[in-house]
Amino acid sequence: MLRWSIIFIVVALVAAVLGFGGIAGAATEIAKILFFVFLVLFVLSLIFGKRLNP
Repeated sequence: MLRWSIIFIVVALVAAVLGFGGIAGAATEIAKILFFVFLVLFVLSLIFGKRLNP
């Protein structure tokens, strides 16, 4: 999931440099959403992974 977030950030940067503002904004929003989903899943796996493995 972090890989997809980085890919969308790169797409947003390339689109912004080329002048495609709408595509850059959409790619940035998708990257933000994917990054926060990644963070939530990462924290949950840290919490529940320690609980299940004594």
